[in-house]
Amino acid sequence: MKKIVLSLVALATILTASETEEVSSSESSFLDRIHFKGDMRLRYESIERDDKSNTYRTRYRLRLFTDIDLADNLLLETAVISGKDNPTSGNVTFRDDEPWSDYFFDVLELKILDIAYKFDNSTIKAGKQAYMMYRPIKSQLVWDNDVLLEGVNYNYTDNTNMVTLGVNQLHRRENEATSTGDINLFLAQYVLSTKLESSTLNIGAGFYYYDGIKGNSTPYAAGALGNTLVSGFYANDYHILEGFGELKFKDVLGKPFEIAASVAYNTAADDNNFGYDIGVQLGKAKNIGEWQVKYSYTDIEADAVFAAHSDSDNFGGGSAAKGHAIRTKYVFSKHVDIAGTFFFNTLYASKSATGVEADYERVQLDAIIKF
Repeated sequence: MKKIVLSLVALATILTASETEEVSSSESSFLDRIHFKGDMRLRYESIERDDKSNTYRTRYRLRLFTDIDLADNLLLETAVISGKDNPTSGNVTFRDDEPWSDYFFDVLELKILDIAYKFDNSTIKAGKQAYMMYRPIKSQLVWDNDVLLEGVNYNYTDNTNMVTLGVNQLHRRENEATSTGDINLFLAQYVLSTKLESSTLNIGAGFYYYDGIKGNSTPYAAGALGNTLVSGFYANDYHILEGFGELKFKDVLGKPFEIAASVAYNTAADDNNFGYDIGVQLGKAKNIGEWQVKYSYTDIEADAVFAAHSDSDNFGGGSAAKGHAIRTKYVFSKHVDIAGTFFFNTLYASKSATGVEADYERVQLDAIIKF
């Protein structure tokens, strides 16, 4: 608790300084081209599972975004985010035996650094960047909320069509000594949006081709997260075919309502290669006093998706599990959201530490401070 209070004090100091600083007219003109935003999420989390000891911890995630208008259609995007070397999470766990400096300076990383060129309905990004793929009701069947890409990616969006294409490479820092080569990612996704009488129907498909995974070591410190390994190396490649449908209503019981279903199939694996996700959401937490609640059921076989890029929270991250998730959010004030997430899962035997199916329950209580 002491470290959380200190975090809030440090954040308040930064906000106060940014609001009171005086600048000249010429400096103001330059600063108009620079856009800052960020957030800090404070989290209490409990994990109770049959196959391992339980975990209870407090964590934080800090994100600082800076965008600079280089020209009318040219943008430099940067972000410093906590959680060094983790591709799908910025979480840092508070520990009693670590110095204060370890919680910020040693865990921060420049995770986004790209040039974005926007013209007509198109955007091209080159560098380290946030993904541009569409996810129905923010499904994390294939892509975690925080996945970052490194390469060149293109997105086209109009009233009825969305096309995303990209060529990327996984940037590994862990296990480089045992790596047998680079891992590349080629991606393509198409979404068709159709307006109905009282709703909008989105239908989409994607293909995500990872090149160089089979026979390679895991690229990140978290390990395989459910994917099949043989002697510490991946047993399969991952050429993932995705399909989904989403129906969005403006008014059900006075609230926005969405329902969606997604499937993923790894064409490069002979078995344990299918996953699906079904979700519904009521409400939209955008303005003060608004709330939303989402329920989803997910079942991912071991090699249906590349587990290091799938949901990092559900089932402890990755694949080889199934279960329920309930996610809630409430906008408490202009700068504060509160949220709660509850997972009730079953780990498949291949993922369980005991070699038999195990129950996995996880609770996350969050306060998100935006600035």
